[in-house]
Amino acid sequence: MSQIIKIYPENPNAKHIAKVIDLLESGGVIIYPTDTVYSIGCDLNNPKAIERVARIKNVKPEKADFSIIFYDLSMLSEYTKSVDTPTYKILKKALPGPFTFILPASSAIPRLFKNKKKTIGIRIPDNNIPRTIVKALGRPIIATSVHDDDEVLEYTTDPELILEKYGHLVDLVIDGGFGDLHASTIIDMSSGEPEILRLGKGDPDFI
Repeated sequence: MSQIIKIYPENPNAKHIAKVIDLLESGGVIIYPTDTVYSIGCDLNNPKAIERVARIKNVKPEKADFSIIFYDLSMLSEYTKSVDTPTYKILKKALPGPFTFILPASSAIPRLFKNKKKTIGIRIPDNNIPRTIVKALGRPIIATSVHDDDEVLEYTTDPELILEKYGHLVDLVIDGGFGDLHASTIIDMSSGEPEILRLGKGDPDFI
């Protein structure tokens, strides 16, 4: 059974963050809060950990549609193809925030996911916990939503219930308070023109 640690988004405890980093660097899988729903994730540079997350979600790694959490926009260049000025302006206006943007992937992404992925979903959540983790790790982590089996609720929002359900599958659950019931708004920017694929928590009216 994994452990649960309490981290406050307003002021993430440095010792707790260091513990998370150690775990990620050794191939661990964690569940953490975002500005929308709770996510399962691991170090983007660890293919075995990505395979573990894929197994938890019951998908093959090459078929997985995981998003990637960045600290800020300066991290994008390694994992995406060059972003044009209009796209960058939209990203800058929306992020950090409850959006997932689909962008053309750089050649680093297929190697990591063992597939022919031409696009990636990027997130910079408006939550200090995942962003502090990514900054301390020095590279992105992957994200895939924690779903609920309930017919009414799509997402599990209580970290204690998440621990109960996923504790035997992951190494650590971060309790950052109750999660949101709404996932991020997904906007596809891979063709240069914004296309809303899913309307979630983020309001796309600014585009």
